[in-house]
Amino acid sequence: MALLARRIGTPLGDMVLAVDEAGALVALEFCTGRSAHDAVDAIAARDEDVQWVEEAGADVVAQLDEYFSGERRAFELALAPRGTAFQQRVWAELQRIPYGTTISYRELAERIGESGWKASRAVGQANATNPIAVVVPCHRVIGADGTLTGYAAGLSFKAKLLALEGALAPDALMRPGAPRVREPGRAARKAAHDPAEQSELFPQP
Repeated sequence: MALLARRIGTPLGDMVLAVDEAGALVALEFCTGRSAHDAVDAIAARDEDVQWVEEAGADVVAQLDEYFSGERRAFELALAPRGTAFQQRVWAELQRIPYGTTISYRELAERIGESGWKASRAVGQANATNPIAVVVPCHRVIGADGTLTGYAAGLSFKAKLLALEGALAPDALMRPGAPRVREPGRAARKAAHDPAEQSELFPQP
């Protein structure tokens, strides 16, 4: 089976998407620090060929554009991430976290019927290996104390995604210390849907 891949531009920089021959989204990753080809090579199984097709994943691109412009809160896409049964459980639960909200790793573990610090670490690892960024919202999982924790593309990307959704004040990265998520107030929610604030979050080059 071949993967159909495409590099796309977003307000947070280049991403690469890969869909299967049926059009289901297999992977969506930021190209931070690497080429689109390297990003696809990292997610394609060894027995899968990759074909670069400029028109691949048109529905993915359209819905991402709507998300980044603040017009979409839920994605309606067929997904086919590659992973173990445990990873699939975690990734499915991530999709149930509502737009603009966050949960802790412990809560994520409890939601799939696991408990204890080992379970939290296990879901954290599954979260970190999520191959479909943004659409499967691993950025909505944070530390129990409200601090942002690891994100494959970098914490600034995670903060900007949460700010876009109104879960983090847009100026959080400018404050001393690690950014912390708090229950968003009216100002944060308004900023998430204000075109002027959108331009500040994602300035054009």
